[in-house]
Amino acid sequence: MNVFRLTGDLSHLAAIIILLLKIWKTRSCAGISGKSQILFALVFTTRYLDLLTSFISLYNTCMKIIYVGCAYATVYLIYAKFRATYDGNHDTFRIEFLVVPVGGLAFLVNHDFSPLEILWTFSIYLESVAILPQLFMISKTGEAETITTHYLFCLGVYRALYLFNWIWRFYFEGFFDMIAIVAGVVQTILYCDFFYLYVTKVNAVQRFQVLRQSADLLLAGSCVGITRMRRAAHVYSIGQY
Repeated sequence: MNVFRLTGDLSHLAAIIILLLKIWKTRSCAGISGKSQILFALVFTTRYLDLLTSFISLYNTCMKIIYVGCAYATVYLIYAKFRATYDGNHDTFRIEFLVVPVGGLAFLVNHDFSPLEILWTFSIYLESVAILPQLFMISKTGEAETITTHYLFCLGVYRALYLFNWIWRFYFEGFFDMIAIVAGVVQTILYCDFFYLYVTKVNAVQRFQVLRQSADLLLAGSCVGITRMRRAAHVYSIGQY
C-alpha cells in the first residue's frame, strides 16, 4: 500500500467521523443531505459484497466494515433518531436520475459480466456522483455550516489522493483501471467548485470571528473606561461636600 492510498483512506474516514460527530453532538442533521447518505450507503453495500467471499487483509476488512457500518449509522441518525431536524424541503434532488443511468452503464461497461463485478462497477460509477444531492442542497440554500464544509473538503481530498494513488500504481505496479480512474476524475471535478466555496466560507468565518473578538475587546474596554469615569465623578461629587 502506498502513501497516497493510506492518506486517502484516512481522509475518507475523517470525513465520515466528522459528519457523525456533527450530527451526534448537535443532535441535528440540518444542512446534511440524507439522499447523498443513502447513495453512499448503497455504494458501500454493493462494493463490499466481497466481504462474504474473500479475505485480502485485516486492514482491508476492517475499513470495509467501518465504511458500511458508518454509512448506515448516518442514514439512521438522519431518517430516524433526528428526523425532526432533517431539512427535507431543500433535499429535493431526484436520486433516481442518478441510480438508473449508473445502473445501466455498469451493466454495459464493466470488466467482467458477473454479478459481483457489475455491482462493484455500479458502486464506482455511483460514488462519482453520490455527492450531487449534497452540493445541490448547498446551492439551493445558499449556505453551509462550517462543519459540513469540512466534511466535504475531506471527501474531496480523499478523491484527489486516490488519483495520485492510481498514478503511483500505474508507474510502479503496472496497474491500470480505466473505470476507477475516469470515475475518480469525474468526482474530483465535481468537488472543484466546492473547494472555492470552502475556502471563501472558512476565510469569511475566520474574519468574522476576528472582528467579533476585536469588537468584544473594544466593548469591554469601553465599559471599563465608563466605569472608571463614573467612579471618578462620584468621588469628585463627594469631595464637593
